[in-house]
Amino acid sequence: MLNRIFGLETEYGLLINQERPDHSPTWFAHKIRDHLFHVQRQGVLDLHHRGHDEPPGNGGFLTNAGRMYLDMGHLEYASPECHSLTDAVATDRAGDAILQQAIQDLGLSDQVALIKNNIDHETDATFGSHENYLVTRRFPFTRRGLGPLVTFLVTRQIFTGSGRVGAASPQDAWIQMDRLIVPRASIGGSHIGMALPFQISQRADYIVNDFFEWVQQNRAIVNTRDEPLADPNQYRRIHLLLGDSNMAEYATALKLGTTGLALQLIEEGQAPRDLEINEPVEALQEISQDQERQWMIQLQSGKTCSAVDVQEQFLDAAERRYRGQDEETDWVLDQWASVLRDLRGDYEKLVGRVDWASKLWLLDSFREAEKLEWTDPMLKSLDLEYHNLHPGKGLYYGLVEEGRVPRLTTDKAIALAMDHPPRNTRAFGRGELVRHLLACEPSIESGESNKDERFFPSYVINWSIFQLRGQAPFPMPDPFKTYVQEVRAHVTGR
Repeated sequence: MLNRIFGLETEYGLLINQERPDHSPTWFAHKIRDHLFHVQRQGVLDLHHRGHDEPPGNGGFLTNAGRMYLDMGHLEYASPECHSLTDAVATDRAGDAILQQAIQDLGLSDQVALIKNNIDHETDATFGSHENYLVTRRFPFTRRGLGPLVTFLVTRQIFTGSGRVGAASPQDAWIQMDRLIVPRASIGGSHIGMALPFQISQRADYIVNDFFEWVQQNRAIVNTRDEPLADPNQYRRIHLLLGDSNMAEYATALKLGTTGLALQLIEEGQAPRDLEINEPVEALQEISQDQERQWMIQLQSGKTCSAVDVQEQFLDAAERRYRGQDEETDWVLDQWASVLRDLRGDYEKLVGRVDWASKLWLLDSFREAEKLEWTDPMLKSLDLEYHNLHPGKGLYYGLVEEGRVPRLTTDKAIALAMDHPPRNTRAFGRGELVRHLLACEPSIESGESNKDERFFPSYVINWSIFQLRGQAPFPMPDPFKTYVQEVRAHVTGR
């Protein structure tokens, strides 16, 4: 899409299919990571500290220029930079396939299952699906300027949510009010609680702020951390924490595409006006929990309208401004209109395209067949199985096999994206670097290193810069530039 770089970060749940397992999920996560880098040689491990919680060897860059690493015991995959929705979907699915292939190669398919979701029904924990969008420094990154984005994000869950059984317990969090940091509990707010049968978003219950910099315990609708991973004079990275991990390729593309167009409207001063939500955090949760799926919200103006109404205003603005901009934009506009139209009718029309609708249809069908109440624990198990990455076990893949799911990529494209980066962003150059290191430094990947390695690593790789020992740093500040020829020349000395 026009002037946009996309990226996704996915934390995976891991289920052990044993009553009394010998090892913890974190132990299996370490084993899978080590197999990826040491045996399959899918990438190069970091030799340096990336932070207090990321020691050397915690993870590394892959040959497809994405990153695989451990985050608080979870396997996490960060996709390479993508300039198109088709690349974004293919590289997202590639991360799933890389991990599932490692499990199969290790012979663990019957023991463990990777779950691409955002909640643990037993511990009430959540793990993230983060979105990244490149914008220019001209983007109005102020509370007032971000108002339209908050409204868009609160209401987009009606087609981006993955759905869940039940609800999270009230979140113990602190929020900013004027210049004070106060407990959220002190300002009230209702919560339906665990009696809730089903809701459309997995992450909504865990979002407690409209804007905040921290990413844990105080998760916000818009994360305000300023870490562009690019030239800071030209770019800012919009980093979002509120979204769900999507299984449906259609939902992933629509989530990224509509958000990209909403950001473009805001950048150009063309976003719909007077749609600021009165209490956006409460509205986010109320929309998710609305059992009647009316999705009504109250605006600061005192008016009420539905989330579908709000999304249609953003769609109309984008349609007037961007129709004909490029092929992917036109696809997004067409599908945005289609899904909003279907949201006003029977939700079953959305099966295969919208994850919460697909899951609800499967759960309702099972409940009716087995005469179960929503409180039956079997439904939570089926909730998780929708997200199982094993193609022979996951309920989402069952819908694919039945022909109910539109595909936006192909198995061949996903297989290619497992090993190769997009060729129109700086990911291309980083992928060349990783391949060079794999070819030239096998001793490091086999665990051999000299005693000074921790102080003088032979390479340091970050998203926007790398350095080889004995050479000057090589900056890559422009995500739209491939740097591939420059990287090849740099690593070969030619």
